[in-house]
Amino acid sequence: MVLNQAESLLLVSLAAAILPSLSRLLRLPAPVMEILFGVILGKSFLHVQFSGEWIQFLAHLGFLLLMFHAGMEIDFGMLLKQSRSQLSLQLFIFGATLSLSFLFTLFLKSGMFMALVLSTTSLGLVMPTIKELGIQKSPFGQSILIAASLADFLTLFGITFFILWRDYGLDWHFISPLPLFIGFGILLWAGRLWVWWNPERARRFLGSQDTEELGVRLSLALLFLCVAASELVRLEPVLGAFLGGCVLSFVFREKGQLESKLSALGFGFLIPIFFINVGVEFDLTNVLRPGQLHFTLKLLVLALLVKLVPSLIFTLQRISLKAALKAGILLSARLSLIMAAAEIGLREGLISPAVKDAIVFLALLTCLLGPTIFKLTERKKELTDPSDKA
Repeated sequence: MVLNQAESLLLVSLAAAILPSLSRLLRLPAPVMEILFGVILGKSFLHVQFSGEWIQFLAHLGFLLLMFHAGMEIDFGMLLKQSRSQLSLQLFIFGATLSLSFLFTLFLKSGMFMALVLSTTSLGLVMPTIKELGIQKSPFGQSILIAASLADFLTLFGITFFILWRDYGLDWHFISPLPLFIGFGILLWAGRLWVWWNPERARRFLGSQDTEELGVRLSLALLFLCVAASELVRLEPVLGAFLGGCVLSFVFREKGQLESKLSALGFGFLIPIFFINVGVEFDLTNVLRPGQLHFTLKLLVLALLVKLVPSLIFTLQRISLKAALKAGILLSARLSLIMAAAEIGLREGLISPAVKDAIVFLALLTCLLGPTIFKLTERKKELTDPSDKA
């Protein structure tokens, strides 16, 4: 069934408005509910097709906003407070994850790109889970947040440079992003300097007194500026959107109200359209086919192992073995970044549509299982032994 542009907009708009309430009722994450709604509509069941360009445009804009939010979630203040030994240990954990992922991709007969996909995590799922349990300030919570932040940051850069290497090899194109990174550094330095010299203006800019919504305007301008700069140097637009969010997070450390306003625009409407569109494009038969189902199950098991095994290194920070394994379970949750990787991989011809659907299925399962198991085990621990802090 093909819907015209007006019918497509009406259906998706109503879904974006209603599904968050339904997800709370069913106690499911809103993105999962939105993807499942798209799955029912799309190739897997009802075979509804959206005509016109509006849905694709809004979904792509929601995708860029999702990556902008992913950049905003990185807490540079927390990272800068870490000692060299702590950061070195966290980098070692990420290195172990990437190395193990590469070994597993040999077993899957996949390439380096899939190793980067398996190394992803979702800070957007990890952070709310940690905050809900009230352990974000504890050494255990801080260790998990830093691990998730570094995984988000480094895997996206790894995917970018892998594609450059594949397309051009080690020639001048490989260093073509240098102007973008220099500009990124200048923005960080200049923005932080301005806030240091103008603290009152910065507070007004971020607070409720910003009646002209200059904070939202600048944020969106920064998003599109970074996306355009990425396009100019032939990088993935998602990297520009991510870097734009990083700039905002680094410059404005107390950005709660501004982040809330941007969330209202992004998660309130545009990002749900992206998740619904992901579900519409998802083909369940690609996952359930006998040969492909075996691949999907192997992918799920390996995606858990690449987080659980390196998480044992957390024990070097005087974290118990049980707590370290729980950290690995939470870090196995994947959503926004793995979705971005799947989209990039399919567009660049690095993965097939069937593999992309297996990755989406993996994201759905892990974003449900990871936070749920972590919260259940953490609450059980608090009930049985309140004095035992990880």
